Amino acid sequence: MVRIQKFISDAGVAARRKAEELVAEGRVTVNGETATIGQIIDPSKDRVMVDGTGIRKMPKRIYLMMNKPREVLCTAADARGRRTVFDLLPELPAKVHSVGRLDFMSEGLLLFTNDGDLTRKLTHPSGGLERVYEVKLQGPVRDWVLGKLVSGVQLDDGFAKAVRVSRLRMAQTNEWLSVTLAEGRYREVRRMMEAVGYNVLKLRRVRFGPVELGDLKIGGFRYLTDEEVMALQTGRATPLPKPGTVVKKHVSEQKKKSLGWAVSTKEPRQPRGRGKTTTAVARAPRQPRATQARKTQKV
Repeated sequence: MVRIQKFISDAGVAARRKAEELVAEGRVTVNGETATIGQIIDPSKDRVMVDGTGIRKMPKRIYLMMNKPREVLCTAADARGRRTVFDLLPELPAKVHSVGRLDFMSEGLLLFTNDGDLTRKLTHPSGGLERVYEVKLQGPVRDWVLGKLVSGVQLDDGFAKAVRVSRLRMAQTNEWLSVTLAEGRYREVRRMMEAVGYNVLKLRRVRFGPVELGDLKIGGFRYLTDEEVMALQTGRATPLPKPGTVVKKHVSEQKKKSLGWAVSTKEPRQPRGRGKTTTAVARAPRQPRATQARKTQKV
């Protein structure tokens, strides 16, 4: 059993808020009758239609990422015929939407899914999910700029500040910075740089929460691993270990035995010069001092 607007959203027809608008406008029917917001349906029995078109049962969840190129839009279609990120995706078994956006001239990590609940969790301001960007600025950056970005600047839509800012490298007379934000407002990085008097030449997102861009080629895509999906769902903030990374953890001898591990029975080797055994000699118990009776003289 599920609410009608959630069923529409999970089916990939529209986002949750848009689904509520469709229901409110009377464009959704359940078994031939106009639906109402919050109506509970049984996807296995009820027939749901939007604008006369039937909606199938909730499809399998899809999670993938793309290295978005520059000069590509994040919208589903463009009236001017410009390329969109959906033109670069392969044919999928269900409709997906992007998790947040990157502006026309920005590139880098962009997530896609048909999981509306996860999208809301990742994009909600209260989530505090980190986004890491690499920014190429015109001219060398003064020290006070880094501190100002962390302490915060005033934008048209409110105060904005970075979680971390660090220098990466020089590119002739220009400089690359790493900027970490805990929110995803419209063109936030570009507007913050403009507020401190710098022009952005290039902008690339390299991490979204625990998911890193890595060496994915520009315009390429790949499905997220089960570990990456789980990390997003649980709200993990730090990057996942790279494949092949060995995380060493101390295990006591007693724990090894309980797990059935092979445990060495050899005596530990003693350091040089300490192989001789010493004999401890017990001393005789200390006798209390004899108390000398004082003689009293009568005067």
